[in-house]
Amino acid sequence: MPTFSSGSDSESSDRASWLTAAFGEPTAALLDGCCAGPPVNSLRDWADSGAMALTGRPGGPPFAAPGAPAGVLRRALESTAALSQTRTGKPIRLPGTELLGERAAIAGLSRRGPWSAGGAFRILPAADGWVGISLARQDDVELVPALVENSIETDIWAALEHWASGQRARDVADRAQLLGIPAAAVATTPLRLKDEQSAHRSASAGFDPSPVLIQQGGPRRHRRPQPLVVDLTSLWAGPLCARLLSLSGAHVVKVESPHRLDGARFGPPAFYDLLHAGHASVSLDLASPTGVAALRRLVESADAVLEASRPRALRQLGIDAEEAVAAGTVWTSITAYGRTGPWANRVGFGDDVAAGAGLVVWTEHGPLPCGDALADPLAGVHAATATTAALAGDRGCLIDVSMRDVAAFAAQGPAEPHVVRQGPVDDWWVETEHGVFPVRQPRARRAPRRAAESGDDTEHVLARWCP
Repeated sequence: MPTFSSGSDSESSDRASWLTAAFGEPTAALLDGCCAGPPVNSLRDWADSGAMALTGRPGGPPFAAPGAPAGVLRRALESTAALSQTRTGKPIRLPGTELLGERAAIAGLSRRGPWSAGGAFRILPAADGWVGISLARQDDVELVPALVENSIETDIWAALEHWASGQRARDVADRAQLLGIPAAAVATTPLRLKDEQSAHRSASAGFDPSPVLIQQGGPRRHRRPQPLVVDLTSLWAGPLCARLLSLSGAHVVKVESPHRLDGARFGPPAFYDLLHAGHASVSLDLASPTGVAALRRLVESADAVLEASRPRALRQLGIDAEEAVAAGTVWTSITAYGRTGPWANRVGFGDDVAAGAGLVVWTEHGPLPCGDALADPLAGVHAATATTAALAGDRGCLIDVSMRDVAAFAAQGPAEPHVVRQGPVDDWWVETEHGVFPVRQPRARRAPRRAAESGDDTEHVLARWCP
């Protein structure tokens, strides 16, 4: 019967102010107050989302996250729907906080701290704190001997734990990142991240807090009633943004290379379908001049472009985000730590980025991951909100979404004082001064249809948009 209390809500800020601060009073007028003030009932949102059921140790109680991640997500979804309805004149129905638990529901995941629900991430003790490491790819696993500078003949996580215990958390993360392994020192103060990347982002923001940075561009060159969105992203955050834009009335074209398909295609098909059903699929060989030329024409035709790559990678193809924005394109970039600054080339997945933002649960035995890859859906929804606001405006803009900044933004402030109680049939309930409510298990919507196979729509899309 754990009791949790983190004090008052005095540190809580208006978590929607970043949107009106970035886009100005016209956006505030369009929202018509729907996002004013901090999220209410955020602990109920967390318990209802399925993410709370994924937070904690196996067999132990589920935990509330710091701040209001589910409430922040709900508020961003409300903003997206309000802005879309203003643009289209039609009511927009978007999913709710269950987005946080959908992947886990489809994959059959459960809480298993100190590992992540998916099992590829773990928080380890370091000499001066804690560090989170993801070994989600085979390449990451194969690089561990180089990371610890020793051969490994036993359990790889045991070897990592032994090595990390004698190192500073930041040194572990820095060395892992040099090798391309996603890792982050666990932050203890989300409001005051103390590193050179945070300083760079704060200097660029112009207001605080800032989960998303916006750079205004030239007059929009396309103002279609059904915007063309070119989606160059993969996995979860970017495709979720694309899905929400599709539900808001956009025509989404997903672009892949035949040599590098979206990694989510190799996961649960139902989850991939949920994110991509109804989107056109284009396959372009970006190692060929013909494929690169087609991609450039498609980008020039787009109302909005979504990408999650390093700027240098696209520039090598002759595609420059800043030039596109100056010409009036809405360009949304979703990266682990931001597209500029000293950490622009760092890699990150949802669990390690969330830990680096301080979006973890602190227990007497150390920090535990929150939810399932929590930074991914949080970043995807906020990217959709900012992109929708830009599409409602008259200028192109560069939307720089840092997954860590969004997670830190959602982790601000204490959780509402509460008690977690176990029910008679192995269920869990949360009791606050405002009421008693259940901790719901993760659940998922059903996709309306199967997603297209890679390249199914290449000929049609290129004929329509790249004549």
